[in-house]
Amino acid sequence: MGTQTSQRLFDRARTVIPGGVNSPVRAFDSVGGVPRFIAAGEGAELVDADGNRYLDLVNSWGPLLFGHVRDEVRRAAVDAIGRGSSFGAPTEGEVALAEAIVDAVPSVEKVRLVNSGTEAGMSAIRLARGATGRSKLLKFVGHYHGHSDALLVAAGSGVATLGIPGSPGVTDGAAADTVLVPWNDREAVAAAVAAHGDDLAAILCEPVPANMNLVPPAEGFLAFLREQADASGAVLVFDEVISGFRVARGGAQELHGVTPDITVLGKVVGGGFPLAAFGGRADVMDHLAPAGPVYQAGTLSGNPVAVAAGLAQLRLLDDAVYARLDEVTTRLVDGLRKAFAEAGVGAQVTRHATLAGVLFADTSPTRYEDVAAADHARYARFFHGMLDRGIYLAPSGYEVLFTSTALTDADVDRAVAAAAEVAAAL
Repeated sequence: MGTQTSQRLFDRARTVIPGGVNSPVRAFDSVGGVPRFIAAGEGAELVDADGNRYLDLVNSWGPLLFGHVRDEVRRAAVDAIGRGSSFGAPTEGEVALAEAIVDAVPSVEKVRLVNSGTEAGMSAIRLARGATGRSKLLKFVGHYHGHSDALLVAAGSGVATLGIPGSPGVTDGAAADTVLVPWNDREAVAAAVAAHGDDLAAILCEPVPANMNLVPPAEGFLAFLREQADASGAVLVFDEVISGFRVARGGAQELHGVTPDITVLGKVVGGGFPLAAFGGRADVMDHLAPAGPVYQAGTLSGNPVAVAAGLAQLRLLDDAVYARLDEVTTRLVDGLRKAFAEAGVGAQVTRHATLAGVLFADTSPTRYEDVAAADHARYARFFHGMLDRGIYLAPSGYEVLFTSTALTDADVDRAVAAAAEVAAAL
């Protein structure tokens, strides 16, 4: 089958949607070619508008731990929408989901539900500033925390993919209170904290950075950030939009034994629906209105359909789920490493728990600059070689692989075999 229908849809979309897409990386700009318009997802596979089928190693950029149309999640959403799509008033489901988050995530004593990771990150920073009475924010180069103004400076994900250092429309004033430091650089962090400590509201990071490919924290680095926050009086914020509920039930903070003051959650927590959250210590969260003076609100926050889907997915999480995700990820990572090695291709297959990344570079990355210097043109060729063989990867070398329990061993072996063929051609 070809891509004629996707091409026609893309042509139509570009006349009414900027760039033809509603999120920039979907446009395939960094890899070239026609973006696939998806008609359906079935378990471990995607079906595009032309009827082509692909093994899905993106899983909606992370939310779908169980693949597409998991029955318990589908039924929960269908039952919820049968009772009403939105009320603008509290529901029992919101309380149940909040209780499930508090039960799972070590740092969270109270939580506020919102609609997107961007909204959660933006609100978490406002809360940190309101709770401390300070203005400065320390963030890491290449870490992506959504597209709010103060957090878009030197960000990863689509910003890095498109080669944009920040964004037009973000004023110097909005970015002035954002202090940038390299990831995994203790000396730079210590110097920034020393320089801005009295006015430092928050130290913000992805504890497992997965928006600049995958660059895990160095040994002890997260604990070092905890120490620096404590010493300066800053709030430590972990953006676990990707790592939350994926690398472990309690996220990266459970995995590394480091507890932040505020945690930002998204993706998995919504079960594939638009839902995110931020939560933390009760004394910090109680600065939020109506309990406190820091304002945050949303008409669709705690949407009953999204809440039902998210709660259904969280209730499925147990040790067996993470054991299977670990098995699938191990099989995939080991197979890809072998395929590249046998082909003599210089590639790094990084791995942290159930996350993995493919980077065409001679050494493993430790910071954003290492990822930026990799061979992204080679990734584009690899991407299309895999796509031609029915394997759907992220259309950017700055993104990662997301596995699901819907993948069988045979599915993984198929992906590895395809990678071996493509690697040989590279």
